[in-house]
Amino acid sequence: MLQRYKTFTLFILSLNYFLVSCTGESSERSVAPAGSNSNIMANKIEIGSRAPEFSLPDQHGRRVNLTDYLGRTNLVVYFYPKDESFGCTKEACSFRDNYEVFKEAGAEVIGISSDDISSHQAFAANHKLPFILLSDKDKSVAEKYGVGKSLGILPGRVTFVIDRQGIIRMMFSSQLNFEKHISEALETLKQIK
Repeated sequence: MLQRYKTFTLFILSLNYFLVSCTGESSERSVAPAGSNSNIMANKIEIGSRAPEFSLPDQHGRRVNLTDYLGRTNLVVYFYPKDESFGCTKEACSFRDNYEVFKEAGAEVIGISSDDISSHQAFAANHKLPFILLSDKDKSVAEKYGVGKSLGILPGRVTFVIDRQGIIRMMFSSQLNFEKHISEALETLKQIK
């Protein structure tokens, strides 16, 4: 069964690579100053609009709300498919390795997936992740943020930069460019600092 899952996953990633190669579009990035009305992601959410509120448990079972950070710090909120999967581990470790750079840029990092609290706790401990992981079991927050599925199958991988006023300043979506989520977010934070 595990072998079939690995084969299927490889097939999906290969198909995604093929589609990317054919279209020339591997990612979707949008950056705009606060107050602009650039549409992205099938018009489900807009750059310059207020970030949807969330209240989710972290890897320690504590409730974390968007309002906890408003007025205090910028946020980098990234949605990812699954704890301990290859791409998600690579992305999380890239955020970990740049965590101090994010802090110096005036931002806190928050990862969100539909994995449960115990999965997040093990994932954070296993990779020494210094940032918050939130459990969106019913995917309601992902839905509010317009994070759908890639190719209708894989959960989306999307990063948002939210400023201190709660305004979405950047969205970046790419299933395969794991580390680019970090560079795009840092570039945006330099612009809004």
